[in-house]
Amino acid sequence: MKNKNRILPHPILSIILVVIWLLLNNTIAPGHILLGAFLAVLIPWFTSSFWPETVYIRNPLTFLKFSLLVIYDIVVANLTVAKQVIGPNSNLKPTFFNLPLDIKHPLGISTLASTISLTPGTVSCDLSEDRKYLIIHGLVIDDEKKTIKEIKKRYEKPLMEVFKSC
Repeated sequence: MKNKNRILPHPILSIILVVIWLLLNNTIAPGHILLGAFLAVLIPWFTSSFWPETVYIRNPLTFLKFSLLVIYDIVVANLTVAKQVIGPNSNLKPTFFNLPLDIKHPLGISTLASTISLTPGTVSCDLSEDRKYLIIHGLVIDDEKKTIKEIKKRYEKPLMEVFKSC
């Protein structure tokens, strides 16, 4: 509620909203820039009372590296999954597994779950009630322990640096 009085309670979110608006509309026309900016101010302002705390990105460079890594992984995973789906079904090894969580920040957990779901071939299905495990479904899982280790190294570790206790 303390952010309600500020014009931009979440400036990074506002910037992201404008960029997403322009990308979704595939234009940089002045009208769309103005409307996107208007929405980017209003949405965070109206929703700021729902945020229990102000979110700070503690390590922006790590977040940028993480974002670029995720974009790269999405492209590579799309090609890999397309190849797997076109191939014989016997090559698919769908599996549910639990990813033990070291990250504790709610936004960090949400970002991790979203990242896993954005990467083709894996879907984050649920969070355990005690928030200690993320339940994930993988399309082709040959080695569950190796997959867990890779997710923790590539995604969870950088997110823990970005979303250190706010």
